[in-house]
Amino acid sequence: MRALRFTSAAVALTLAITACSDGGDDPEKSSAPSPSASAPAGLGTYYSQKIDWTDCNGGFQCATANVPLDYAKPAGDQLKLALIRLPAQDRSRRIGSLFTNPGGPGGSGVEFIRSTGRAFGADLRSRFDIIGFDPRGVGKSDPVRCMDGPQLDRFFATDASPDDQSEVEKLSAESKTFADNCQAKAADRLPHVGTVSAARDMDVLRAALGDQKMTYYGASYGTYLGSYYAEQFPQNVRALVLDGAVDPRESSTQTLVEQSKGFETALRAFVADCVKRPDCPLGTDATAAVAKIAALQKQADRKPLTNSRDSRPVTESLVTMGIALALYLKELWPTLRQALTQAIQKGDGTFLVALADQLVERDQNGTYSNQTDANMAVNCVDKPNPPDVTTYKKSVDEATKASPHFGSFVVWGGLPCVYWPAKAKEKPKPITAKGAAPILVIGTLRDPATPYKWAQSLAAQLDSGVLLSLDGDGHTAYLQGNPCITKATDQYLVTAKPPKDGLVCR
Repeated sequence: MRALRFTSAAVALTLAITACSDGGDDPEKSSAPSPSASAPAGLGTYYSQKIDWTDCNGGFQCATANVPLDYAKPAGDQLKLALIRLPAQDRSRRIGSLFTNPGGPGGSGVEFIRSTGRAFGADLRSRFDIIGFDPRGVGKSDPVRCMDGPQLDRFFATDASPDDQSEVEKLSAESKTFADNCQAKAADRLPHVGTVSAARDMDVLRAALGDQKMTYYGASYGTYLGSYYAEQFPQNVRALVLDGAVDPRESSTQTLVEQSKGFETALRAFVADCVKRPDCPLGTDATAAVAKIAALQKQADRKPLTNSRDSRPVTESLVTMGIALALYLKELWPTLRQALTQAIQKGDGTFLVALADQLVERDQNGTYSNQTDANMAVNCVDKPNPPDVTTYKKSVDEATKASPHFGSFVVWGGLPCVYWPAKAKEKPKPITAKGAAPILVIGTLRDPATPYKWAQSLAAQLDSGVLLSLDGDGHTAYLQGNPCITKATDQYLVTAKPPKDGLVCR
């Protein structure tokens, strides 16, 4: 479950959004210098490239852009980035481009906008071209591909809550195979898929699309990408929304430990709601209900659940992944109650494995998107990782104590990074983005994948950070359709004026 994911499958089920922005004034000046005029040395060709948009159905337009594989060698090999846009409806009042990233790392920004572009506020759709792009190594942007479908099936089914040394060794072997496959199939790209380079790509795209400054909405990992953009290009920030924030100060393993705590918090919120409902399969007592979920996990560990979807046994890991996916979005809680009823009463894990497949973008025919490959590739080079399994296990033990239902699964999920051939060059550090215009950080109080404390931390780190909070459940806030969040976010993106710091929406 190695991921800071914002899955398109979950987003597609969100509530429709009603925009409440007042419109504001267009802050851009037509007499401003060319966006490519201040291109970094050696990158002028990239910054001034012409983007040719073509129709790609449904009112969308698609294109590609070139970026250097290695920014230290801009005259060397290139990568092609896939882009999509939903053009501004009111061209006479168009402000510019609203760049977006759905998270992951590994989430396709192209598919995100194709599925949810019209869920953005009405003022945003009217005054901005809504832009999605697949970051380097993701989706259609020279994707990193390491594992085929059967290999990923085996990787995800492997017991990620090992009970003895032999199970640890089996998990380690699968993790090493993942890393070895990436080395064999994508060695040239692995050192260059990290967030620092992806943030530099964003500035190339900004200039190539003719924007003087960056306007951006990033969710989940997209907040980490946006933070690094602001750190490298503070003078180019117009308005950045960082929704479901990631804390850049935490180590690779501490990030996973804290994430596992977020899932534990979200599970208890689900249980508190479930026990009040007549269709809850967990009973009426919250403490006993949590114990029933643990018992289901253990049952699947001893004997996998059945599955009428395909031939895969529903192991403990798949059960846990299915539960986790449903915690991303409160609208999936009824589905989770149904899945747990099927699993507890009949020993049938069909619904749970279907949810697990959504989490990792597995089609019913057994094929996967490259989300998992890209997710691992970016995470493993973004921050240093422990040197061996023994050291790594200390973080697993910490997580298991703090999050008994998810800790082991979340942290062990990052084990391939111990064997990763490309090593991280950056170390965890605070992001200040000194000199940037106000940056809006949004946190949801019971967010499973990006704990609320991360939003508080990032807003405090940023010199111009402003914190907006949602007292609610689910992963990220903006696309949940809360009118208070929508109004505050849309007004900020249109006017570049943030809401009052500390505003809490309910």
